[in-house]
Amino acid sequence: MRRQFIINRESHKLARKLLRERMTEAEKILWKHLRQKQLGFWFKRQVSIGKFIVDYYCPKKRLVIEIDGNIHKYKDHPDYDKQRTWYLKSLNFKVIRFWNGEVVEEVNEVVEKIRDVVYSSPNPSPKLGEGK
Repeated sequence: MRRQFIINRESHKLARKLLRERMTEAEKILWKHLRQKQLGFWFKRQVSIGKFIVDYYCPKKRLVIEIDGNIHKYKDHPDYDKQRTWYLKSLNFKVIRFWNGEVVEEVNEVVEKIRDVVYSSPNPSPKLGEGK
């Protein structure tokens, strides 16, 4: 049986739309730097990968960027984030995370870190059943 992997499942469409409409200030700031191929590659925002919705995704580099707010410091969130990162990495995605404050206060440094990752990593192979 062939493994099926789905990006942007129809069942997550409304949730993705709501997340795009309710972006945090940090997400808005970073999006201004990622959109329209400003780093040389297309980025998409609020993309579902499996059962998760990620903040930003670069298909060509299989790169996921997450922006974490204070909620990620409390209760079960650190474990949830580790589980989520493990799942994405198990599917051959590279995951980088930034704190909201980092993006708001040091957006140029954040963009440079993203640029370094994008230009230093080769184009990974897709998983079986993923398509292009």
